[in-house]
Amino acid sequence: MSPFRLLALVAFLASLVSLPASAQTQLAPPVAPSAAPAAAVPVTDGSMQIVWEVRNRFRLFREERDFREQAESLNGLTVLASEQALGLQSEGRGWARNVVNRLCIDLTGRVNEPCTRDGVKESYLTPTEHPVTVRLTGAIPVGAICAWVFDDGDGPRPATQDCAEPINFRARYGKPTVATVDVTSGADAPLRVSTEIAVRDFFIAGLGDSIGAGEGNPDRPIALSDEGFCYRSYLGIGTVGATAGQFYRPSRAGFKGGRACEAPDTLANWQRYSATWFNAACHRSLYSYQTRTALALAVRHPHIAVTYLPLACTGATIQEGLFGSQRARECFRTKSGTNCPGSVNGQIAELREALAAARKRQPQRGLDLVLLSVGANDINFSGLVADVIVDSPTERGIFRRSGVIGSIEESRNTLTRQLPQNFAKMREAFKGLVDDMSRVVYVTYANPALANRGVPCPGGPGGFDVHPSFSADPNRLAAVASFVDNEFLPRLKDLAQCTGGVLCRDPSADAMTFVDAHQRTFANHGFCARAETDPEFDRACFSPRGDSFTSDIVAAANSPMACGAGASNFRAYLPRARWIRDANDSYFAAMTFPQGLPAAIQPADIHDATWGVVSAVYGGAIHPSAEGHAAMADAALPAAESVLSLQPGPEVTSQPLPPPARNDR
Repeated sequence: MSPFRLLALVAFLASLVSLPASAQTQLAPPVAPSAAPAAAVPVTDGSMQIVWEVRNRFRLFREERDFREQAESLNGLTVLASEQALGLQSEGRGWARNVVNRLCIDLTGRVNEPCTRDGVKESYLTPTEHPVTVRLTGAIPVGAICAWVFDDGDGPRPATQDCAEPINFRARYGKPTVATVDVTSGADAPLRVSTEIAVRDFFIAGLGDSIGAGEGNPDRPIALSDEGFCYRSYLGIGTVGATAGQFYRPSRAGFKGGRACEAPDTLANWQRYSATWFNAACHRSLYSYQTRTALALAVRHPHIAVTYLPLACTGATIQEGLFGSQRARECFRTKSGTNCPGSVNGQIAELREALAAARKRQPQRGLDLVLLSVGANDINFSGLVADVIVDSPTERGIFRRSGVIGSIEESRNTLTRQLPQNFAKMREAFKGLVDDMSRVVYVTYANPALANRGVPCPGGPGGFDVHPSFSADPNRLAAVASFVDNEFLPRLKDLAQCTGGVLCRDPSADAMTFVDAHQRTFANHGFCARAETDPEFDRACFSPRGDSFTSDIVAAANSPMACGAGASNFRAYLPRARWIRDANDSYFAAMTFPQGLPAAIQPADIHDATWGVVSAVYGGAIHPSAEGHAAMADAALPAAESVLSLQPGPEVTSQPLPPPARNDR
């Protein structure tokens, strides 16, 4: 055995003594530079290469196992196909239910500074180093020993080990590390391979309204009871055989309080069993297209890290939400009970504060990308939805007087007059946050009322019979769908791109990056889409005729589903034809009792008639499902990669499920 080979073997055996059980080599402290063996021969033919990747590079996740699950599920798949696979893998319970408590942002929306990620305390907004895994690949001789050296300018750090094993270290951010490895095998001269390791950390913010937040998709859905819970109704008559103005729907699992309308209970007791959002006040969800886009960027590009700041909030408008504060949507649960913030700070102010804090520590830190969806609440789209689905004259009159029901004419006036002014104000605010307006990626909405290749949904009670006064009126539905397609969505595109007569100071520089590719796929997946591949519970228990629930109030108290199955069998995250949550989905997934309602329509108790209405819609009715958000992320991802000057990720070889076959049962 040659002297060099003997020395290398001794060094390798010595290094094994200090290896932890995980076999992750710990680099030695920097040492004084030493001359490399004269016999080392550089490899120039590409037969061996150093490859590296940033570990747990979606920095919102505290634990690498959560990132690895996403990376494995996205390997060669679209975000949509990945979401469908994860939904099936979790049996419809959703992948986020286990991740929501392992984030670098707390339930109030505050960033954890520092955040302990995989056992190491890091500054979330201003990382100084990133965990990296390095491997030698290619034609490696069997049994070869690798003598590694990592040098970031502060002295080399050596490590010696079997070439078949990866090596982990923490690379300094903002300063490249030169990785060199001498490969020794037998009596031959060692071979040398080198590369430069430089991590790019992108600061990405998500802003906007409920579409940006992920409304409709709680990270941990509500657990449903198979027993009924009583709501009062404004209707003057009850259902067949019922006490006037009362109806039963599935209760929350675990709730032991009064389920009958004559036995009121406290909201605090009821709230203990609510759905879980990673920010309840804004109904922010890990399923949102903004989170999925940022996460997919991290998965597809191994040499980057993504520092993601989610700020979008359900109910936000440009004036109240982006610039000013807005009402909180819901309480969030803590170990000691519940916390009910009255309001949520303006998103632009929150972003400015975070950016200023980051620049104090890293003056060159900038905002690389903004994902944005806003405008629907500005024109009172929820009021248009209420106008379509609230069918009872009694409830229509009550909600029109309280401002819940809107009209197309009112929305058209806002779209023509106020929204352009507010959009221009928002554009000017973004100029102080990004160095180029193309870094604001505006992801527009999809028409939620289309199915069967763009044919408008026919209307009727199907999907909305969770409340006895709901039914999608065909004429009003067609009118709203036409307004959305022909007026609202085209105007948003003009506003974002400075076209169609929209006045911008410099149209070529003021245009945002605009994304609307997902609209074509949503044309097959509106709220009325049904297919034989839908979950068994949906096909058996959600009737398109509007008779999904037991009408007899005595029987409904114990078994509210007309199909005879228990409501606990509903699974929010199984693949289905509709990518838009209907009112039934909203109730069964989130059952929201919002604290952010105006005082004029705050309910008296949890059986109140107002709760009966809002619990069916304030959890995400007429919002994209997790599949819908995944499809939006697939549309946004190429635009984000282009803005960040990232090469497109690996070719996608697996496609989403085909359009559903029509099913009119």
